[in-house]
Amino acid sequence: MADPLVDVAIVGFGWTGAIIAEVLTAAGLNVVAFERGGWRNSSNDFGVPFDQDELRYMWRHHLFQNVAHTTLTFRNKVDEVALPMRRLGSFLPGAGVGGGGVHWNGQVWRFLPSDFAARSHNLERYGADVVTSSDMAIQDYPVSYAELEPHYDRFEYLCGVSGKAGNLNGAIQAGGNVFEGPRSREYPNPPLKMTYGPSLFGEAASSLGYHPFPHPAANMSRAYTNPLGVQLAQCTYCGFCEKFGCGNDSKASPQTTILPALMPRPNFKVRTYCEVMKVERTRDGRHATGVSYIDEDGVLSFQPASIVILSAFMLENVRLMLLSGIGPPYDPRTGAGTVGKNYSYQIVSSVNVFFDDKITNPFIGAGALGMMIDDFNGDNFDHRGLGFIGGGYIGALNTGARPIETHPVPEKTPKWGAEFKRAVASNYLKTVPIITHGSVMSHRGNFVDLDPRWRDQHGRPLLRMTFDFTENEHRMSDYLTDRAAEIGRAMGGREIRVNKRSGSYDIAPYQTTHTTGGAIMGSDPRTSALNRYMQSWDVPNVFVAGANAFPQNAGYNPMGTVAALTYMSADAIVSEYVKSPGPLVHA
Repeated sequence: MADPLVDVAIVGFGWTGAIIAEVLTAAGLNVVAFERGGWRNSSNDFGVPFDQDELRYMWRHHLFQNVAHTTLTFRNKVDEVALPMRRLGSFLPGAGVGGGGVHWNGQVWRFLPSDFAARSHNLERYGADVVTSSDMAIQDYPVSYAELEPHYDRFEYLCGVSGKAGNLNGAIQAGGNVFEGPRSREYPNPPLKMTYGPSLFGEAASSLGYHPFPHPAANMSRAYTNPLGVQLAQCTYCGFCEKFGCGNDSKASPQTTILPALMPRPNFKVRTYCEVMKVERTRDGRHATGVSYIDEDGVLSFQPASIVILSAFMLENVRLMLLSGIGPPYDPRTGAGTVGKNYSYQIVSSVNVFFDDKITNPFIGAGALGMMIDDFNGDNFDHRGLGFIGGGYIGALNTGARPIETHPVPEKTPKWGAEFKRAVASNYLKTVPIITHGSVMSHRGNFVDLDPRWRDQHGRPLLRMTFDFTENEHRMSDYLTDRAAEIGRAMGGREIRVNKRSGSYDIAPYQTTHTTGGAIMGSDPRTSALNRYMQSWDVPNVFVAGANAFPQNAGYNPMGTVAALTYMSADAIVSEYVKSPGPLVHA
């Protein structure tokens, strides 16, 4: 079956899909979006107290991808056998309208200016031995911080981000992040009210000469109306952001920022429970003709479109490119090919500070409520003699200590039994967690491809992930953890527990959903799959929006940069591509 021709077909309807659909429909284009999950809205799906169900959302994965339908296979090294991930663990791809934008914490960061020049900056400052060691494959972005600044600003005002600027047009501001790149104006909302634990962290960090500041949060510190006229409510600090929807309309998501303005537009449609099988192309393979998809009734249909935009979870974007033959697959043996290369992740660790005389009430929280320091992020500190590049933020982030998930106990406590229960009961209200959130440099042996053995419910090859942390990441993470421990000791607690990252990457326990790379952007089609507008070098009417575009992962949560790149791409489609279809960048 064939549908009527549309201007744009969007595959995946989360943050990036909603942003692009809003911009393109506002410009008059006819857009249809495909979402393999169902419809979700705040009032029906996340209403209080229905939403505060930790068993349903955290442990039974109500908002996440169903691995019985599709999953991926995983191995640490190429000489290992990859096996399917049968239960979601390390990262949690969303399913349904809003995607991961429904269950995220609302942590909105801008990358540092030097993050966009990871190769050239580090090469100039530290030399070739550091940058090219251990098969490191880092690359510069084809865009700069200055070019993205207006798009960062646009997303922050869409989301009503609560925060404090540290650098206004080059002037350093007290109380903000003094290391950030220059921003054109203040955050739209003031910071969230700080709870006791993060306040203690901020005082201790400041006493050591560091520069604490409130985490920029897409959780509303006050009632807010965004530029699309959509109203958001003040946060109630319920502590159910991460892995949960927001029943109070206090956390920015596609549902609370874009969809009320987008859905009434006559030139937009979303088709739920429709899974795109592949991007169809002309016989010579150089032009996309649309997408084939299976609907809720199992009917295979074809949607012709002048432009195809892949905006699913980044791993699915890469898989669809490989399934559709868009771009040459990456070969880790030779380094040739572009689709699948430079898969990266995030490396995290923590320190727990235990008190006898302080009640920290950790259950009072919000998704991005915390005090942070950026003194050891990116290249904000001198790396000479340390044996690594990269960095990350350190902070006390109080997302809400949900009781099934949160059992802070000192070292040498048994993992179960009466003594464990007593330790949980005596420490739950008297603990402050300090987290580190580190970058991951791309390496030649970390990549994704199609698995030759395992297939999904439709018979298509699963995506195969080959990934492990390298010595660079372990050294960097240990360094961050040691700095976090110093701050923990300065907080004056009874004792601290240091939880360093060690050993190979384990895909089973949850860490972050910050998977990146695989279809990266660059200035050269020989080393990148996408140009600066996230347009395919090989099939120019295909755009691929997501963290797949990152050549490596910085020490920040990716969504702010994903959104900025998406706005830049959407604007280029409207202002340049529609007027003159074809490559927006010529190699």
